[in-house]
This record gives sequence, structure tokens and C-alpha cells, in this order.
Amino acid sequence: MPPVAPTVDAPALEAQLREAISGEVRFSAGDRALYASTGSNYRQVPIGVVIPRSKDDVVAAVALARQHGAPILGRGGGTSLAGQCVNIALVIDFSKYLHRVLEIDPERKLARVQPGLILDDLRDQAEQHHLTFGPDPSTHDHCTLGGMIGNNSCGVRSVMAQFYGPGPRTSDNVAGLEVVTYRGERLTIGPGGEGVPDQIAGQLRALTDRYGDLIRERYPKIPRRVSGYNLDDLLPENGFDVAKALAGTESTCVTILEATMHLIDSPPCRSLVVAGFVDAPTAADHVMQVLEHRPLGLEGVDDKLIEDMTILGMHKHDLSKLPAGSSFLVIETGGETKEEADEKGRAIIETLERSSETRGTKL
Repeated sequence: MPPVAPTVDAPALEAQLREAISGEVRFSAGDRALYASTGSNYRQVPIGVVIPRSKDDVVAAVALARQHGAPILGRGGGTSLAGQCVNIALVIDFSKYLHRVLEIDPERKLARVQPGLILDDLRDQAEQHHLTFGPDPSTHDHCTLGGMIGNNSCGVRSVMAQFYGPGPRTSDNVAGLEVVTYRGERLTIGPGGEGVPDQIAGQLRALTDRYGDLIRERYPKIPRRVSGYNLDDLLPENGFDVAKALAGTESTCVTILEATMHLIDSPPCRSLVVAGFVDAPTAADHVMQVLEHRPLGLEGVDDKLIEDMTILGMHKHDLSKLPAGSSFLVIETGGETKEEADEKGRAIIETLERSSETRGTKL
């Protein structure tokens, strides 16, 4: 069934938003059409769009949406592939104005950021302190930190955060959040339930008291589990971390105003290993061997992608460098020197070449 649009007096909402906020209010047919689709196959025309200039704009927009009974949807770079970035809602686009690094604390390895900040902009500034942010989706040059938190993103170098940082998912790398709830509560949330009002904390603890055994039993113990709500982060043995639990909730629980994220050390020298296999399942069979070497990055490339690029005549020079095989593991290693990074790459090659299923390798 097609989605049912909420009954909202859009002209009245638009008029009140224009009076209440300093940012942009866009309710025209053209603007709504621009925000109706993203990187996914889904299309839903929003009620309207707000582009806030400040946190106060966001709080005011949420309050007016609540008064009018309008759903809200926070939006970053618009790169979601499963429809998370579209809805019949008031869309709040953080990417135009609220896109700055507010502070980097190199001693504590923390970054305080606005939700519309592009990931690569954070990494560029963090690299000045020889630090980086671990999870990095393929859209790293235009996805936003707020979107990554909403989606609980991972990426090629999530293994670096897994081995050398707090963990592979964006939720693992959340140190704290400033949020506003749909009811208008403005909260600064930290580890251990810090900043969570007693009433909300009590309700969340009651939830885990009731369902804790099922959460422990049925939540899969895999490092890149990003589907659904992170209810396991609310368990007492996991520190009742509400900020981490909010990652992956896609605007359904809170709207993020600001985030404090963990950074990790960035090795100054990197090397790349490409290993070829007969097909993608065979390549996948060798992932655990690669992970034993604790690489910085790991990605799979299947034969379909190679075939498509060949047909389109794309990246001919790069494709000519690939080793034998039709599906590949692309592996990044790092070190204080190039020789150290290369040596780690050679160790991975030595491991993979012991298998008769490895068709070729290149460093």
C-alpha cells in the first residue's frame, strides 16, 4: 500500500516557520520534489523543508511540527540506499549551514561536530593532529556525521576502528549527543545514561528489564550489526549507553543538534594489497584470514562491478593493474613508515598465497 499522508495544514505550518526561524523554509513544489528522492529507489514527497542556521532553528522547527502533528525527518547528504532519507514529513536539512567542526581535543581524541558536517571535512581537520574517524562509507566525500549516526554507518575502514578504536560502527564511536525530542526536551547525553531525565531513564530500564533476556539471546554477536535499534547498548552490562543506543534510529527517537565523536590514531603511511579469486563467495571465504592481520581497511569487489566498468570504459588504467581473478579483496595496511606498511601487506599476501583458491595478488 502507498504511504498515507498525515493531515497537516502545510500553509499554516510554512507561515509559522517563516516567522519563527532565521533559516530557510522551502515548501514550493520544486523544492519538495528535490527532496523526494535520494540514492534509493524510493520517492516520497515531503510536507516541506527547513534548512536551519542554528540549533535554535532546529528546536523551533521541531516544536512547530509537533503543534501541527507533522512527522520530522533529519537529513544529511541524502545518500541512504534503503529509503531512510525520504518521508512524508517536515525534512530538516543540516548540510547547508550546520556543517562545522566545533572542536577537536587531540589529547582526549574527541571531536565535537555539527550534524551536517561532511565526513571528509572532519578527517581532513583530524589529520592535522594525526587522528582520523574510523567508519567511512563509500560516500565519505559527501555523507554527513548526522546521517552516519542516524544510519549507524560502517565502511571500508570500519575494521580500523574495530581493531584500533572503540568499534567498527558509528554507534561505537559516539561519545555524546546533544538532541531534542519530539516533545521538545533538549538533552545532552553521555555515557552511562548521563543527561537522561529520570522518567525517560526509568522507562528505558524497564524496557530492558522486560526484554533483556531476549535481547541477549537473539541479538547477533557480529561486529557490523547495524539493523534495528541498538537495544543491547541499554543493557546494564553494556553501560546503559543511551547515546550509542540512539545511533541507527533514523530520526524516529530524537533530532541530533550536536555530536561528540571518538577519533583514533591515523598511521602516516599506507599500503594497498589486492588479492584476486575466482568469484565473490571464494573471496569472502578468505576474509577471516585477512582480518587476522588487523588491516586498516577491507573491501570486496565482485566480477559484476568489474564487468560494468569495462563495458562503460571506466578506469581502464586502474583495471589493468588488477591481479589475476574476477573478484577481489582490496586491503589497506598502515605503519609509521612505508616499509612497515609494506611489510604488513607482504604478510597478508604470504597468508593468502598458501591457498590454491587465490588467483593472484599485488602490493
